[in-house]
Amino acid sequence: MTGPDPVSLWHRLADTSVLLDGFHALKHAVRFGADVPVAVAVDRGAALALAEELAPDVRDTLDALLTQVPESVYASLVPRPHPTAVAALAVRPSRAAHLEKLAHTPRTAPVVVLDNPRNLGNAGAVIRLAAGFGVTGVVTTGTLDPWHPTVVRAGAGLHFATAVERLAVAELPPGPVFALDSEGDDIRGVKLPDDAVLAFGSERSGLSPELRARASHLVALPMRAQVSSYNLATSVAMTLYHWSLGGS
Repeated sequence: MTGPDPVSLWHRLADTSVLLDGFHALKHAVRFGADVPVAVAVDRGAALALAEELAPDVRDTLDALLTQVPESVYASLVPRPHPTAVAALAVRPSRAAHLEKLAHTPRTAPVVVLDNPRNLGNAGAVIRLAAGFGVTGVVTTGTLDPWHPTVVRAGAGLHFATAVERLAVAELPPGPVFALDSEGDDIRGVKLPDDAVLAFGSERSGLSPELRARASHLVALPMRAQVSSYNLATSVAMTLYHWSLGGS
């Protein structure tokens, strides 16, 4: 690889870039058009062999991007080593472009809202689900940064496959808000439109008063009596699957 020293480049860009932690995060980011100025691997050959096996569509791109570095150098660049010993930095997508995408109507797929989420891993799992279902975007309210490195790691780099932003409840995209709540109507009898805003409360306290007041509809997932709740990502998966069926 020619050009600037990758380690120096890494240190120059780290504070303003998105950490892609592991082969799969890098693979997905590249696949969905991320701008990746620097990528490193402890074993470049092994990383390319993995690409050849699992992601041949991005193998040549990774060949051009990856620089081999000693394990000690790699370990100094990441919070904790990933089993694939691959890491990269990506340019965070434009917030303005994301907000424009979220606000654009008509929509062909819902927006998922995580209302004041607390768990970084859960947020990443939801973003991965949202990418798989092709939703318009994922919005978080509250203090959690949806681009935190732990969220990106849990999302396997699929932040670049959808629009991910943090907004206040008052700034949510247009569309009818279907909020998940145990007191709502059984979701199996409700048709979720493509322009829906699907809102999920926090893992501990549920929907905030602000989000509940904004809701057009309260809907509930089927659940056996005496079971307290589902995991947040499970709830999102069930709801998006119901939406994908296209009926009530």
